[in-house]
Amino acid sequence: MANDPTHQFQIHSIVPINVGGLDLSFTNASLFMVISAGAAAGFLYLATAKRGLIPSRTQSIAELLYEFVASMLREGAGTKGMVFFPFVLTLFMFLLTANLIGMFPYFFSVTSQIVVTFSLALMVMGVVVGYGLYKHGLHFFKVFVPSGVPVALLPLVTAIEIVSFLSRPISLSVRLFANMLAGHITLKVFAGFVVSLISIGTIGTGGAILPLAMTVALTALEFLVAFLQAYVFAVLTCMYLNDAVNAGDH
Repeated sequence: MANDPTHQFQIHSIVPINVGGLDLSFTNASLFMVISAGAAAGFLYLATAKRGLIPSRTQSIAELLYEFVASMLREGAGTKGMVFFPFVLTLFMFLLTANLIGMFPYFFSVTSQIVVTFSLALMVMGVVVGYGLYKHGLHFFKVFVPSGVPVALLPLVTAIEIVSFLSRPISLSVRLFANMLAGHITLKVFAGFVVSLISIGTIGTGGAILPLAMTVALTALEFLVAFLQAYVFAVLTCMYLNDAVNAGDH
């Protein structure tokens, strides 16, 4: 079990809850989702509780994250898209915190679970479709009919646009899930090599230097990936929200 690279992704029930034959147990994944949300909210609260003209280090980081997400949303969805700033900031902070927490030994990586990432992706697309229909009515469906397309090609292009739109939650969720899953498995494999070689003896200890160096390098890379994947998910969300905000301009 100790060297099984997939063991770290197993779901374990902490508080069994069964309602009408439906398993609603509070699991280790649920616990770390709560921890991730609480840590993100707690950091932002503590960083801004004592705001000053001369910001502290935590306030500077919070302001940097605020401006980073705000500029991302303005570039992706325009000024009108700033109505979704709280949503995008919350999403980005949750994913970033969950990714970083999952890097610590014996902690659970919730973003390595496809059900979590797919649920977040469905929520994003639900917001896009819901707001688009609310704001533009049936004109929202103009996003499937690109302007300037010849009439003869219009049915084909429209079909391609619809398929592309429906595939968004799949690509959005699988990208995050696959990157986090692969990264953690690779780290576990190289770390397992280190332990196995050391257990052999002196010769094995010398041979463990290379996989140890790879483990350290991969750990640094995974911290970068943790940020990049949260950024990619958030920036794609901004681009999708652009369809809902500016659907009438297509």
